[in-house]
Amino acid sequence: MKAHTNKSFFSRLKLLFIGKARDIHDNDVFHRMTLIAFFAWIGLGSDGLSSSCYGPEESFRALGNYHGLAIYVGIAIAITIFIISTSYSQIIKLFPSGGGGYKVATKLLSPQLGMISGCSLIVDYVLTIAISVSSGADALFSLLPPSLQPYKLFVALGGIIVLIILNMRGIKESVVSLMPVFILFVVTHIFVIGYTIFSHVSDMTVVYQESARNFHEAKQSLGMFGVIALILRSYSMGAGTYTGLEAVSNSVPILKEPRVKTGLITMRYMAVSLAVTVFGLFLAYGFFKVSPSDTKTLNAVLLDNFTASWGTGTKVTFIWITLFSEAALLFIAAQTGFLDGPRVIGSMAQDNWFPRKFTVLSDRLVTQNGIAFMGIAAIIILLLTKGAVALLVVLYSINVFITFALSQAGMVRHWWFERNNEKGWFGKLFINGTGFILTVFILISLAAIKFKEGGWVTLLITASLVLLVSSVRRHYNFAGKMIGRLNKKHLQHADEIFEQIKKEGLDFIHPEFDKNSKTAAICVSGFNGLGIQTFFKIKEDFKEYKNLVFIEVGLLDSANFKGANELENLHASVEEDLRKYTLLAEHFGYHVENCWSVGTDIADEIKDISKTVMQNYHGVVFFVGQFILPKATAFQRLLHNQTQFAIHNRLSHKGFILVMVPIRTHLHL
Repeated sequence: MKAHTNKSFFSRLKLLFIGKARDIHDNDVFHRMTLIAFFAWIGLGSDGLSSSCYGPEESFRALGNYHGLAIYVGIAIAITIFIISTSYSQIIKLFPSGGGGYKVATKLLSPQLGMISGCSLIVDYVLTIAISVSSGADALFSLLPPSLQPYKLFVALGGIIVLIILNMRGIKESVVSLMPVFILFVVTHIFVIGYTIFSHVSDMTVVYQESARNFHEAKQSLGMFGVIALILRSYSMGAGTYTGLEAVSNSVPILKEPRVKTGLITMRYMAVSLAVTVFGLFLAYGFFKVSPSDTKTLNAVLLDNFTASWGTGTKVTFIWITLFSEAALLFIAAQTGFLDGPRVIGSMAQDNWFPRKFTVLSDRLVTQNGIAFMGIAAIIILLLTKGAVALLVVLYSINVFITFALSQAGMVRHWWFERNNEKGWFGKLFINGTGFILTVFILISLAAIKFKEGGWVTLLITASLVLLVSSVRRHYNFAGKMIGRLNKKHLQHADEIFEQIKKEGLDFIHPEFDKNSKTAAICVSGFNGLGIQTFFKIKEDFKEYKNLVFIEVGLLDSANFKGANELENLHASVEEDLRKYTLLAEHFGYHVENCWSVGTDIADEIKDISKTVMQNYHGVVFFVGQFILPKATAFQRLLHNQTQFAIHNRLSHKGFILVMVPIRTHLHL
């Protein structure tokens, strides 16, 4: 009774925070979960747009006393934004199923380089979540009394938990709930930039003259090489501005059809909004003679100067609203990490770099394990750094340029090899080649500048993740080899039986149901060596069973969750598997029935099917094959979903009997 009460309580709690399960058989469920370009811009563009709160400031501070040079840096950054976004637009066209930097490097360079690109992205997205919520908390607490500062870390941690819950509910729900803050940021900053430009049109020449004078002074003091080095350093220090531009290419599957067109429109929104915001802020810094402050952000100083002639009440209100929008946008910029991080992990899990459980969908049709992984990793980073933004900034932004550089290199290689087949190949190669040169330069500059300051920590974490996923891949390759041997042996045997049936050419008589015999319900997962050998084990060791029920659940995961057509293909695949099992078992004189379904949790689906089987048959015993790896370690066992044990728990709870049939293989067959 107590257990039932607990279950009921947690079920109600899940329903309250996460929501009720989605119906995968509803043809509109896929349509309702995808994002139009506007919502995708909000969900994926918040990371890039929020970087305007700190990226331009880092560049501006790097110029020292030569702030007049900021206009040159602003132009260079705006141009780079368009180059990178155009490069990624080409990636969206070439990879319409998504995957971004991981898929590009995997397919166009090598699986190993793709893995490095994917690991770099995952670490970058974890840091995106950590620095976003920390920066948001900093900005929020800068508006509150200093006595509340000790609670800042708790607010940041709470923010991550809130985002985990929102994303567990669903992608679209999490994006729509964050829309008001995003719109507030865009409106306030468009007003600041637009008013600045239109009210200073006549001063454009003054800004140009000031930057030219500053350039001449810097040249006299530092020399021409020194000026170039200073500008390049400032340009590199603003590298955080570009993070998030790769997000659309990773998330094409969640976009509204036609996905490529929606992705290109979203990328255009992101590039234009970010370039205009960043360049507009650099112009505003120049027009309002902004100087860095030790107690305020550069944007806060700008707003002070911007509203200097306003009435006190209006000034304070506008500054509070604008800074609040920045704080809130910094906070929700973590959403990009939650949208794209699990998707990258899921893609890598499909290729056996991560445990396969990261491809599993929840009943809300989100990759809940990936969301939890990103959230927990970000919480650990926050606890280790105590939410110190200054330290997180050092760790941040290096990794994304590893992915940028590898993606551009892959695209350059692709256009070169396709030069005889692709019209306009040179222009496309030029765009990606330029992107490659810029991103490699920024990567080298950032690594050199930030390495001793703590950047080595990011590279160490990434290297550790690379080693970890490599060990996962080695295990899966070994397990795949063992399973492959088992499949080859038994599928060949099954093919011989099918060929014999075909040659006999007789009308096959389906055996009648034996009322005096027990029923064996065999849970299978595809027509493979494991299922076939499980059948033969029952045939040899449990001769009292003459009635068989084959049960199969088509698993809907991140690999095949791409639309109604994929769901129909999954239905057809399951039906074909069961047809083969039926043919095989009837050949040996068994009466056969089939039960099947499609779902996101195999154990839960089999639990539901088992109720029907128990009602329709008597003396039912359930069987499931358990593949036994030779010399498997505890770590290796964790890499498998342990579905058989989950089925055992579900059926045992109902009082049903389940026999786990061990299927062994050997290192040498």
